Amino acid sequence: MLKKGVFAGLLLLAGSVMAETAQEQAVKKLVEPRLGDGVKVDSVVKTPYSGLFEVRVGGDIIYTDEKAQFLFVGNVVDAKSGTNYTRNRVEELNKIKFSDLPLDSALKMVKGDGKRVIAVFEDPNCGYCKRFRKTLASLDNVTVYTFMYNILSEDSVAKSKNIWCSSDRNKAWDEWMLSGKMPTATAPANCVTPHDKVYALGRKLNVNGTPAVFFTDGTRIPGAVDAKTLEEKFASIGQAPKR
Repeated sequence: MLKKGVFAGLLLLAGSVMAETAQEQAVKKLVEPRLGDGVKVDSVVKTPYSGLFEVRVGGDIIYTDEKAQFLFVGNVVDAKSGTNYTRNRVEELNKIKFSDLPLDSALKMVKGDGKRVIAVFEDPNCGYCKRFRKTLASLDNVTVYTFMYNILSEDSVAKSKNIWCSSDRNKAWDEWMLSGKMPTATAPANCVTPHDKVYALGRKLNVNGTPAVFFTDGTRIPGAVDAKTLEEKFASIGQAPKR
């Protein structure tokens, strides 16, 4: 069982912006070459539990010992409270400033009062995104900004261009994602899309799969979550629906 001070120590760890200590730098030097060619370790921080060191690679976390002899892949969970320290830490590291998102490069859908706001990265050829789009259709009082994040194929780029360049982008996107109906008119050659900008943004934010949902508090949920999960998340950040 983890000690009570572990959680407080983790909070301190999550908020720390201090430079790596000599020991942490040594661990980083040892562990990086053991993770494979081309893998770059962003930071190493000594944790308050069991002498482990947190190794951050992009938006992911693994753990190692002080000699980097062992790698621990998985979640550190408080056996008494059920608190998932690793998940909380990953959420903290991956937080964004929602107001910095270039929303002019996204589709905008408003339902009801639109007060509950999310941004979603989706690929037009992503089956999970199509399933998630059906979930979004069941929600009310939401504003959804959709970034067409074309990472699956060149065909994704072509489909997104036809949708972006159509007379009603939101209608075209929903018709494709929900009904498999693509706009009949081909996008004109001179139509400029935000593909490059959105692609660069997704890479910067470590969006490695679609769908990826961002909330106004800066946190994210990867994957095609259900309506119940979305409602619980909205409630947790003070965006519960009106009764």
